[in-house]
Amino acid sequence: YYLGSEGKILWDNLIWLMIGTFLSAGGASVLNQYLEREQDKIMNRTCKRPIPLGIISPQNALIFGIISVISGTVILAIMINILTGFISLLTAFMYVLIYTPMKKLTWLNTSFGSIPGALPPLGGWVAATGNVDSGAWILFAILYLWQHPHFFAIAWMCQKDYAKAGFKMLPVMEKDGTRTVRQIFWHLTLLIPVSMFLYIIGDSGWIYAIGVFTLSLIFSISAVPLAFRRTNKNAKLILKASVLYLPALLILIIIDKMYYHMF
Repeated sequence: YYLGSEGKILWDNLIWLMIGTFLSAGGASVLNQYLEREQDKIMNRTCKRPIPLGIISPQNALIFGIISVISGTVILAIMINILTGFISLLTAFMYVLIYTPMKKLTWLNTSFGSIPGALPPLGGWVAATGNVDSGAWILFAILYLWQHPHFFAIAWMCQKDYAKAGFKMLPVMEKDGTRTVRQIFWHLTLLIPVSMFLYIIGDSGWIYAIGVFTLSLIFSISAVPLAFRRTNKNAKLILKASVLYLPALLILIIIDKMYYHMF
């Protein structure tokens, strides 16, 4: 939102954007947990979620999730604009009704799931500008590429859990990890030039260019140990790098834009 607004923040607009996004994203998460409630009981990493523990009934979760998604979408459509509301609804739809069932069908679920995972920046941009242009699509591409090493690292670490639940994650499908490592490096390699496009088209300055190149390079280097030794420790290194990369990137964007407006 800040990048799209060129630093001219309308605070009531931003607050409504955050409220609507909060409700829609939260509702989508609830619906995901409703659909995967039986699998969540089996997996160690999810067995303590509210539905498996019996804290919340599946019926109440379903109702709450639907109401949250609809409420968030309506708020965004009325208080922001129709396109932002549509992007929010599309994100929830793809996450719940495409990505979630695909986890039982094909390892490509990660690539399809990365689409709704990368749509929220478009919503923020549209809320600020009223349209989707090149800067928004670059943010989408960065988030899309980032998710692959992030989730492949998680899938490697939790492959036994995913196998028990019947999820066809790539590390479950091929035990030696060759294709998993290849996918991680493929997306990390693409992330370096794609993240530079914001600078190339003039939406960001030299602070961003130097910073994002450094961040992307460090992120890529974090995957090198996994290429030589397929261990959970090395997969966790990628996960940690991914968790640090994203907030660092977003902070870098804001700092660069603030500097640009000051000077």
